[in-house]
Amino acid sequence: MSGGPAGNGPFLYDDGPEPLHTGTPRRRPLLLVAIFGATVIVAVLMVLVLPLVQGSPGDQAKQAVGVFLAALRKGDTTTAYQLLCAKEQARLKAADVPGAYSGSATGTVTGVSGDPDGTTQQVAVRWSDGGTSRIAVVPEDGAHVCGTDRAG
Repeated sequence: MSGGPAGNGPFLYDDGPEPLHTGTPRRRPLLLVAIFGATVIVAVLMVLVLPLVQGSPGDQAKQAVGVFLAALRKGDTTTAYQLLCAKEQARLKAADVPGAYSGSATGTVTGVSGDPDGTTQQVAVRWSDGGTSRIAVVPEDGAHVCGTDRAG
């Protein structure tokens, strides 16, 4: 094969190369609108479905406190400590968590309510020693226990 400018000689067939796109380009604005519209619909549906998958903030708070209390009941201070918010982790050591939150009693979640600020959930707990308290739960990369009104 001889070298030459592109489009000049030798070809496999006698005809020269044909342009790949010979027609006038077609515009499809409806296709673009449909693609963008479908993207917006999917985004809105994801926002609406996400709370159903994750649960409401109250459900998440009850679950976090339930796991926290179960860890305390089993003596698993490492898990209980990891469920604390950053402020509480700075204040307490892992070994201090049972004394600060439960003492020697075991707790059962009885309800949940949201604070007026809309971010903190207050989880009501009934203790085996007859007392009750509220445990604050904040959203810090998931629901985390962040204080109690129980004197420990």
